[in-house]
Amino acid sequence: MLGLSYSAFSDRRTQYRSFVTGWHLLRVASALEVLVQGAMLVWLSFWVTVYFWDIYSIKLVTIAGIAVGLAAIHTVRCIFLRSRNDWTLEGEAITEATAPALWARVRHLAGRLQTAAPTHIVAGIDSNFFVTEAPLNLAGTVLHGRTLFISIPLLRLLDQHEADAVLSHELAHLQGGDAASSALLGPKLAQYDLYCRSMAGGGLTIMVYHLMAMYRVIFEIALMRDSREREFLADRLAAKLTSGKAIVQSLIKVAAYSHYRSQIEHKLFEQNQQHGVSLGIANYVASGLEPYAASPQFIEEMKSASVPHPFDSHPLLEERMRNVQHEVAEQEYSAIVTLAPTTSWANAIRNAHDIEQRLWAVYEQRFAANHEMHLAYRYGPANEAELAIVLKYFPPIAFNLKKGRQIVISYSGVTPPGQKEISWDSVSKTDYADAVLGSDALTVKHPEKGFFGAKQTKIKLPGLGKQKAHFKAAFAHYWTRHQAMRQEQRQEALLTKP
Repeated sequence: MLGLSYSAFSDRRTQYRSFVTGWHLLRVASALEVLVQGAMLVWLSFWVTVYFWDIYSIKLVTIAGIAVGLAAIHTVRCIFLRSRNDWTLEGEAITEATAPALWARVRHLAGRLQTAAPTHIVAGIDSNFFVTEAPLNLAGTVLHGRTLFISIPLLRLLDQHEADAVLSHELAHLQGGDAASSALLGPKLAQYDLYCRSMAGGGLTIMVYHLMAMYRVIFEIALMRDSREREFLADRLAAKLTSGKAIVQSLIKVAAYSHYRSQIEHKLFEQNQQHGVSLGIANYVASGLEPYAASPQFIEEMKSASVPHPFDSHPLLEERMRNVQHEVAEQEYSAIVTLAPTTSWANAIRNAHDIEQRLWAVYEQRFAANHEMHLAYRYGPANEAELAIVLKYFPPIAFNLKKGRQIVISYSGVTPPGQKEISWDSVSKTDYADAVLGSDALTVKHPEKGFFGAKQTKIKLPGLGKQKAHFKAAFAHYWTRHQAMRQEQRQEALLTKP
């Protein structure tokens, strides 16, 4: 494993081969390890009792054998699990008919880099540009081949020369084989991570998980180092096609827009009032970017700024400026961000405005829905309006037991059959006992101290049966909501405290 980890730092081709080799080697080794551990467990279940008490238990050996068998089956099943690699992209395809000049420019830049032009151009409202050769699900249609994603809001902020620098940078990733490498390695990494998560379940597979997780961490460090080198190389190639100045100015504008938009969305999400259907995020950002660039905190925040990207680990802005040998003083950042472009590639897309409107509408609707769900975790509730939101996501759930009895879980607590509700504030810890004979039982420990330690309530659950998994999940889910709500209230109290 250490040898393969070391080889991952050499070059990209060796990196891929080392990971594939490591993946095959470790899953075979992990399966053998589980079997060896299992054999030892069965052996010990016989010999320990013989050695200490001169007896052996067929029952104990049988239980150990069953546990080993289940662990072996679980390990083999996890090896053949398949992760879903269909990545859904939010955007709309830009045809050559709707943006002929843009397509011509992309092909021209690709030709200068001596690489094949993208098969697809997709426009969206995300705060980044990227290329990929992985299959993409776009509104139910799977795109194959090379795809270039462009951000319409960012294109409106960038001058054409600055946008050319960004496009050249992304096309340089295609020329260098970065996108092809990511498309090839991505599914392998996803499958490996899925296997690791499955093996982390405990029991005989937990020791295997730690070994595999260590290899994954080392490999990730190699990936991050390689990613930084890719970014520096792509910047240098783009600077040759355009200029170092264009690269740096585009980086400053993209970083500023991304950071400010993130701030706006964070403030909107932190509001304790329910949002309407239309939030106007685009207008907030467009109208507030210039004042933000003139604010005292702008320079300080830009010092640690990096450009967002879904596939690579981008270096800091200052490092990228040095890489293309065009450094800009911090005092000039504001003027660059507020400099309106004379020409924009966004204007070359005939339906750009309509695409933006449609995508923002969908994005804000989802934003409002996620915010509303988050409010359900924050509210006490304190009034009828808040109660309606809490009940929308946390309605009472009744679980049927024997003799027509029920146990009910709600946002306010748990109501055992025939008893008063136990509020979540009265729950400090719980213990669920799976009964071999008889019925399962839930023990609720309370914050109050009793004569023999913490007070507790034992709730018997006869007849829960197949509802057990659902009951456990619901109990944990509702209790977590209550704890999150109380934590929110404590934070608000600290903020409002004089």
